[in-house]
Parts: sequence; structure tokens; C-alpha cells
Amino acid sequence: MSAFLTQIKEIVCEHNNLNNFSQSKGRLLKSVRLNNGVMMPAIGFGVYQIPQTETERVVSDALEVGYRMIDTAQSYFNEQQVGDAIKHSGLKREDLFITTKLWVQDYEYDDALRAFDESMKRLGLDYLDLYLLHKPYGNYYAAWRACEKLYKEGRIKAIGVTSFSSERLQDLFLHNEVKPAVNQLETNPFFQQKEAHEFLQHEGIQHEAWAPFAEGKNGIFTHPVLKAIADKHGKSVGQVVLHWMIQRGIVVIPKSTHLERMKQNIDVFDFELIPDDMQRIAQMNQTDKGTVNFNDPAFIKQLIETYG
Repeated sequence: MSAFLTQIKEIVCEHNNLNNFSQSKGRLLKSVRLNNGVMMPAIGFGVYQIPQTETERVVSDALEVGYRMIDTAQSYFNEQQVGDAIKHSGLKREDLFITTKLWVQDYEYDDALRAFDESMKRLGLDYLDLYLLHKPYGNYYAAWRACEKLYKEGRIKAIGVTSFSSERLQDLFLHNEVKPAVNQLETNPFFQQKEAHEFLQHEGIQHEAWAPFAEGKNGIFTHPVLKAIADKHGKSVGQVVLHWMIQRGIVVIPKSTHLERMKQNIDVFDFELIPDDMQRIAQMNQTDKGTVNFNDPAFIKQLIETYG
């Protein structure tokens, strides 16, 4: 077994090492320690593009099979349904890790505070585990300072960002008091974010992956490299992809509306990817193959005009 996998199976972690994962009793209770000491599960469940009519059922299924981290957003328009699933789950609040995100239209300071209160009302929560700025546009300095206020008041356990380039992220934390705990980036075998990952590790900021399956593009589930590795280990391609990212020290939030796929996606800790497996996947990287280019002026203009 690799040194890394031996390390993630240890119960006791060094307090400030982001790449130490811990395992307790239960099917999946591995977690990473953020730069403020908060423990965050290594794998969670995302609800992007899940319709409101399905969200409560899907999140309830996810909680039933063992997920304890749920990732939603103001702009997903399903916070209410996520909150209903939490309320009806019978689980203790302290056993859950809930993330939501602030949208660009509410990045002014007072707007951000109001939007947070509205999200909390929809979720039915009295505190939030992780609050993220959803995009690196608009007055994100004012929004960040609102997040800092909420964090200092104890209403949020950790604050972070989504889709921030390393340059914008560094500029943000050099000019504010609280360093982001998380940067949620599109990350998958075709878009591995190697430079960003190194920067985040150096700065003690947790790398979290959205779109770990590349939104099904590039034939990811039938890719010959991934299929061969999956067949060798008796696993699915999805399980290999998620394990590969966790083995790199990246938190993942896969999404599925199908119960059996949910079970597969959370069952990723009983095998090991050897160095040759890791290297073969590393060679799949295509640095310009993200599903969205957040630095494209035309994309930014369209996004802000449509949603901002």
C-alpha cells in the first residue's frame, strides 16, 4: 500500500497538514483538515442542475447511503429542497457538512449579508459549514469582507471561493484578513489543474473538484486508459476517477440522481492506485480542455448579462 493511502487511513492527523485524511468507524468518514482546523469530508454530494422537483428525494437518498457533505448554491435554486432533505433525514446537524455559494449579483457588502440570511432560511440552518464566493467577478472584495464578518461571528465555519485563478486568489488573500480555506475548481483527468493544485498546496488552501467526471464529456466513462485501470481493480471508471483525485489530496463532489451510482461513487477507499496507474492518468491531461474558460471575455460578458 502506498505511503499516501497508509496516511489517509490513520485516525490521528497532524493539525495543519491538508493532505492528511482521517478514517473513523463507518463506510466513509474520511476528512481533510482545513487551514483553520475545521474537518471537511473528502467526498461529498453535489446538486448542480438537479431539478427542484427531484432534489429532496435525491439528497435524501445520498444521505441514506452515507454522504455527509452536501454542496449546493444560491444560483442552483434548490437550497430549499436540500434543507427539506436535511430536516427529514433524522441526522444530527453536527454530523453534516453543508456548503452553499453566493452569486455575483449579491457581491456588494450589504447584499451579501442579506443573501446569506436568505440562503440560511431556505436551508433551515442556524450555521453553515462552508460558504463560497461562486465566481471571480464583480465586487468580490466587498463580498469577501461580508463573509469575513459572518465567519468571525461564528455563523460560518469556513469561507472560500470557486473558480478563482491563482492570481486572483492570491490578490484576494493578500489584501484581506481571513485566508480562504477552499478553492473549488473544475478538475478531472482531462483538466488536472496541476499548477493550481501546487499553488493551493503551498498556500494551505484546500483544492476541491467540481465536474470530476468532466460532465460526461470526452468519452470519460469509456476512455481506454481509465477502463483498463478500472477493469484491473474490479471497479467502475467513476470510482477510479474519484479515488485518483482523493489520492492527489483533492476533495470531490460527484453528482448522480441514481441510487446505485451514488453507492458506487462513495465506495472508493478499498483499493489502491499504484504509481503506474497514477502516471497513466496524469498523461491524459489536456490543459485547455476545461468545460468553461473563466478567463474568456466573451464568456464573462454573457454570464454577467444573463445572470448578474
